Amino acid sequence: MNLERLPNEEKLSLCRKYYLGGFAFLPFLWLVNVVWFFREAFVKPVYTEQLQIKTYVKRSALGLLLWVAVLTTWITIFQHFRAEWGEVGDYLSFTIPLGIP
Repeated sequence: MNLERLPNEEKLSLCRKYYLGGFAFLPFLWLVNVVWFFREAFVKPVYTEQLQIKTYVKRSALGLLLWVAVLTTWITIFQHFRAEWGEVGDYLSFTIPLGIP
């Protein structure tokens, strides 16, 4: 999609949709929002909708970083303690590794 062809109101609407969509456990939408609208929010000359777009881009970046931190923490804890959790660790595993780590 070429953002250059969209009117500013449509850009704001699309940015807001991606921002709100990220709250539906879809942090990838926040990544898309940051990548697509970064230039619109911080590089382009000032226009009326830019302040709101800038806010959505900043909040999307913050939400994405929070998701990455939480997911990285969970993966690290799970990989480290899965064997010690016994049966619960096995139930949480998609595939059960053979042997003892």
